[in-house]
Amino acid sequence: MILTGPEIQRRINDSIIIDPFDPELLNPNSYNLRLHDELLVYSNDLLDMKTPNPTERIKIPPEGIQLSPGRLYLGRTLEYTETQGVVPMLEGRSSIGRLGMFVHVTAGFGDVGFCGYWTLEISTIQPIRIYPGIQICQIFYHTVEGDIINYKSGKYQNNREIQPSLLYRDFENGT
Repeated sequence: MILTGPEIQRRINDSIIIDPFDPELLNPNSYNLRLHDELLVYSNDLLDMKTPNPTERIKIPPEGIQLSPGRLYLGRTLEYTETQGVVPMLEGRSSIGRLGMFVHVTAGFGDVGFCGYWTLEISTIQPIRIYPGIQICQIFYHTVEGDIINYKSGKYQNNREIQPSLLYRDFENGT
């Protein structure tokens, strides 16, 4: 089952933490998360799954920045989230998608026990100007059945920054 907006609000500072929390961003069954003021882009055209890929940091000024098609941008949410006993899910907002911008197309399925900022995979099909603080995506929560094993990955848990892919660590561990 998906939690309703009022149920999300009831669980704030208990099984759900959204910091900062603004009741104005609460929807009937989700909560809008905002874009932080920085992006990461990969420096190389060819990305290698087995090695760390270098990145460059881009500051989004108050007047916005233009994103170009054919480039992957990594952003992060302004909000820090924690969940206990529910599964967080992230989706782009339809208003953003209707402008041809795709946010978090993959990996929107969170894990019970995730704590941190959400790294957003952003791409666009045509040039678009974006701004810091825009309501870029929405988080919603599913209840779970059965024994709960909290997320413990050393890759992304308790992050504070935009996280580029750490897939190369899987190769180091022989998986």
